[in-house]
Amino acid sequence: MSEQQPPLIRLRSITKTYGQGALAFQALKGVDLDIAQGDFVAIMGPSGSGKSTAMNTLGCLDRPTTGQYLFQGVPVHGLDRDDRARLRKRFFGFVFQGFHLLARTSAQENVELPLLYRGEGADTRAAAARQALDAVGLKGWEHHTPAELSGGQQQRVAIARAIVTKPVVLLADEPTGNLDSQRSQEIMQLLWQLNHEQGITVLMVTHEPEMAAYAKRIVRFVDGRLDSDKPNDPLPLRSQRAQHSTQEEA
Repeated sequence: MSEQQPPLIRLRSITKTYGQGALAFQALKGVDLDIAQGDFVAIMGPSGSGKSTAMNTLGCLDRPTTGQYLFQGVPVHGLDRDDRARLRKRFFGFVFQGFHLLARTSAQENVELPLLYRGEGADTRAAAARQALDAVGLKGWEHHTPAELSGGQQQRVAIARAIVTKPVVLLADEPTGNLDSQRSQEIMQLLWQLNHEQGITVLMVTHEPEMAAYAKRIVRFVDGRLDSDKPNDPLPLRSQRAQHSTQEEA
């Protein structure tokens, strides 16, 4: 019998304090969390609960004040800023509520940006960007600028930009916050497919239960602490089972 694989990410006794003395504010208060390769975790909680600070810590955008953060067994909490930046470039992709696309730049050129920063050649960048855009359903839209795309399409470009480097972890911070309900469902279906079909680990901050319904786990923060961590039956799988059951009855 093989040994259980260690978690992709492990947080132990993580704290984060901003400021000093009487002005000090403790945003995280001893967080323990394990995340397996291929997981899809929705991170929820009220404003000021610590969920965004936890996301910044997980994405190596911020460094914990105390505690241990292990990524693939490597002690991230001990890395300096440059080493954390290299870790982000190699293993992480980011999607934000605002699309952060360059306005006068085509969809393909926006998606190529992370590869440009890596120093990849023009042909390699173009091929990878086209593949990423195809993966998010935007084949044929490569040369359109953001102004020529809907909000949902712009977020798809942002997701393509996040996955063009083939990240191990995709971090999404309120990815549907600027979208209407139909576009939100489309983006969540896309994130679920990237997780389910490509095995990308997805960590998503959201305040909407309808969006969290797509995750495999729902983690809730309250007052800087991890309040609950519960498994979830993802909505697309429930829908597939219901459709299959209806077909069998017919």
